[in-house]
Amino acid sequence: MNESNPIRPIEWVGGLDGHVALIEQTLLPEKFKIIRVEDVETMWDAIRRLAVRGAPAIGIAAAMGTVLGVRGCDEGDEAGFRRRLTEVCDYLRTSRPTAVNLFWALERMVKCADDHRGRGVAEISKALLGEAQAIRDEDAAMCRKIGEHGAPLITDGCGVLTHCNAGALATAEYGTALAPMYVAHKLGRAFRVYADETRPLLQGARLTTWELGRAGIDVILICDSTAAVVMREGKVDLVITGADRIAANGDTANKIGTYGLAVLADAHGIPFYVAAPSSTFDLPLADGEGIPIEERDPDEIRRGMGRQTAPDEVSCYSPAFDVTPASLIRGIITERGLIEPVSGASVSAMLGNCEP
Repeated sequence: MNESNPIRPIEWVGGLDGHVALIEQTLLPEKFKIIRVEDVETMWDAIRRLAVRGAPAIGIAAAMGTVLGVRGCDEGDEAGFRRRLTEVCDYLRTSRPTAVNLFWALERMVKCADDHRGRGVAEISKALLGEAQAIRDEDAAMCRKIGEHGAPLITDGCGVLTHCNAGALATAEYGTALAPMYVAHKLGRAFRVYADETRPLLQGARLTTWELGRAGIDVILICDSTAAVVMREGKVDLVITGADRIAANGDTANKIGTYGLAVLADAHGIPFYVAAPSSTFDLPLADGEGIPIEERDPDEIRRGMGRQTAPDEVSCYSPAFDVTPASLIRGIITERGLIEPVSGASVSAMLGNCEP
């Protein structure tokens, strides 16, 4: 990534009466546009329709959406403010069900309000804005640490395969799965990245290639169905993907198609890594069986990218995510270090039950 001009997909602009600036990711790579978000309804819609996407970025968006949602409350009615806060958080929770960062961020916002109880609406509002900005800044710092811990895996001349987009566009900046690539590139290592298209919404084709190309990293776009071939041909030395939720035993939910890549990597003896901040771990969840999987609008398949590609009457099954069992994951790269091997014991040893 260009350090002098980093990608920041979501930022708060101004004071309490300010707004959120978002990169409208549904328009990339054809058009780069910043949209202005001034109310919680618009933020909910931006999350739902993937204008902002990626587990960490969704968490930041939810936190900032909370601030937008409680504005305008009577400054003399703290009880009414608390009721509105509950309504806003409940509403934002309905935007997307799988990415745990969204729920984690909302819980932080509620706790922040609890910690400032009795100090008045103005003071609580100010604290909530500070908390939302802290969530953004902490994520940026965590992503940079993930890059530092993961970069040693990427050596001169190696080939890396990635799926979907787990770069700066999916986080505060820098990314998760792409962060080790950015660090390795900055260190002068020459390597090649194979980016899956990631159907049906083509986040790999539209977003990952745009990011990596912008950074000057050698990237080759492949169809999802080409992954097995490049593995068999010896072009891939490791796979790194992001994550939307990780259970206590290391089972990982990520963009649909990730599980298939892990199976292919295992069949070809290629190490498969996941990169994610500690905020993506759902430690109360024992394993991946309990991860809710969002199902998307069938027209995302029937009318791919706005063009009809299947009959109107055909039934579709369109889960947005799948779950990769821990047994297929060589290691999980976090801001605290590399979890390897991946198991309930190793996850606990790295993260415990402490807050991210």
